Amino acid sequence: MPVQPTILLIGLRGSGKSTLGKQLASRLGVDFIDLDDLTLKNMGAQTVAQAWQSEGEPAFRKAEADALRQAIEQFSNGGMGGMGGVIALGGGTPTAIGAEAIIREAPATTIYLRGLPALLRSRLPQDDDPNRPSLTGASPTDEIERVFNARDPLYKAIADHTIDLTAHEQPDATLQRCIGVIG
Repeated sequence: MPVQPTILLIGLRGSGKSTLGKQLASRLGVDFIDLDDLTLKNMGAQTVAQAWQSEGEPAFRKAEADALRQAIEQFSNGGMGGMGGVIALGGGTPTAIGAEAIIREAPATTIYLRGLPALLRSRLPQDDDPNRPSLTGASPTDEIERVFNARDPLYKAIADHTIDLTAHEQPDATLQRCIGVIG
């Protein structure tokens, strides 16, 4: 059986990284890691909000970068069968100190799931979500445009492929587009 590549999924909140990542891993027959889950496990926290409150955002971002390195090593150094895998990064992971270099140097294909603010806003819950704390002091749905404008250039610069999301595309079609770009 050929070795599958490691796939890194990046994008803003609501872009579908976790949902699509699980489906992509299943289709490729590899393991899946949700980086938010691994980061929280490593920090001993239940939610991102709890981690931010007890440790602060800088400590969370450092733990995210450490978890990213850990996940990539698991998939590329024989761990988890050495068969590659799919990692859904947290929306802010690429902004963590050192994470951009980890992403660029990883033996992986990075896919940016690019959703415009109106689409992402429609996908986000209107209520507070403990795993999506505010980044700007505004509600996550109100801050999405500002966060998109700040992060979109970085995501484009580090991605090997960009998949522009649309409101009318079925999830399986987006999955097929991801499979298409990784070969």
